[in-house]
This record gives sequence, C-alpha cells and structure tokens, in this order.
Amino acid sequence: MSRWLSHWGLREAPFTKEISDGDLWVPSSRKATVETLVETCRDRGHAVLVGEPGVGKTCVLRALRHRLPQDGFRLTYCHNVTLGRRDFYRHVCLALGLSPSATAAAVFFAISTHIEQLGAEKVHPVLLVDEAHLLHQDVLDHLHILANYEWDSKALLSLVLIGLPETRQRLSLAKNRSLWSRIHTRLSLGEAAPGDTAEYIGYRLKHAGADRELFSSDAIALIHEETHGRLRDIDRIATDALKLGGRRKIRIVDRELVVRVFGDQEVISED
Repeated sequence: MSRWLSHWGLREAPFTKEISDGDLWVPSSRKATVETLVETCRDRGHAVLVGEPGVGKTCVLRALRHRLPQDGFRLTYCHNVTLGRRDFYRHVCLALGLSPSATAAAVFFAISTHIEQLGAEKVHPVLLVDEAHLLHQDVLDHLHILANYEWDSKALLSLVLIGLPETRQRLSLAKNRSLWSRIHTRLSLGEAAPGDTAEYIGYRLKHAGADRELFSSDAIALIHEETHGRLRDIDRIATDALKLGGRRKIRIVDRELVVRVFGDQEVISED
C-alpha cells in the first residue's frame, strides 16, 4: 500500500474510475436525470443527453446500466463513432456480439434482425452512442431508419445519444429532423453545485475507508471554484492534495494546501 494512503487511513485510492456501478456516486442533482432515462427506456423511447466534459455524463450512464434489469433490457455501448456509416454499423454488430458482413446492406439487415429477435424474446435493446457530437453526417442521416420497424409501428429499440452540447445543435438542424423528431427526451447536464462537490469528495473518501473528514470546507470550496464541479478535475486535484498532505504529515487538507497543488500544476503545464 502507498505511504500516502496509509497516512490518511485509506485502504485504496479514493478518486479512481475503478468503482462498480453499484458503488458509483450519483449526486442528488443528477438522480432526476437518471430516473428520466430509466423511464424513457421502459417506455421504449429515445433520448439525448448533453453536457460539457467532466460534468458526469458517464456517471449517469453507469447509473442507468445499474438501474435497468438485465433480464428485460440489453444495453449496448458504442463510443467509436468517428466512422462512416458502414463501419459504424460494423462496430455496432461487434458490440452486439454479431459477425459483421461485407456489405452495408447486410450489416444493417443483421442488426435489424437481431433487434427483432430480442423483441420476440421480450428483451428491449438500448443502444448507447457516446461522443455523439462526432458522428458522421451519413450516420445521422440513417439512424432514424434503425429505429423504424413494421412501418414505424413498433418501438423495438431505444437510442440514447450522449455528447457535448453541440450534439443537440446538430440534431436540431433541418437535415436531421427525421431523427430529432423521434427523440422526445432531451436532457442537458449543467455544472455541478458546490454541494455536489462536497458530497462527491465525502462519498469517495468514505468508500475508500476514511473514518473522518480529510478536507476542510474551505479546501472543498476552492476545489469546486477552480474545477466548476468537473469530476475528472476533482479527482486529479484531490488526489494530488492527498499525496502532498501525506508527504507533509498533515492531518487535514486545507485551503493553503490546495492552493499549492494548483500552483504546482500550473508550473508543470507551463513547462
């Protein structure tokens, strides 16, 4: 075990992405978003979720995965979206566990047939498309067809598009209206509140074995102010603060220490 973990009485690094869905922290301000996505999938609808980097989109998706029962839903996650239409559908094929065919028509037919088979088995597939702001236009031109079954009379697939705010701007363009009109759930994640940052830091520390407060309220306030509540930035700053505090043998991370961490990182970035 690392010395800095021993110093703080932690059994593991607190700010790591290696945490199970069941133990994942979801802020109070995001729980309504998770519930809306769960309801959309249960209703067999489509959704778009947008937000700036680090605001918690992935946390929301992992919470969605944890909430949907495995016996009634089949979630497929696709993140390699910088592809043309045929290669994108080949990627979807592989994610579904299918063997992609040579032609675009055969690949699309394989996916559509698989989705219909899942529907016959009373399993509802949910296709999560991450980094949707990077989707090629020819993929956007075609996605609405993937959601069209039996003359658009059956909802056999839910599409959930996740990306930066420009995703919504692209979807609202006239050339994408066939897809946009089918997406009734349109969600946007804003910056986290100060209380979310405090809740997040406390939760992750407790999960890692902390039995007391390790950050002062002033330190947490500064971390939130500088990171705007972006989780990846909080993880980095909080970890560096704990390591520096461990080397200095202090009992609590205060504002002064956090200022030093930010100063050190600015020097590194300038170098």
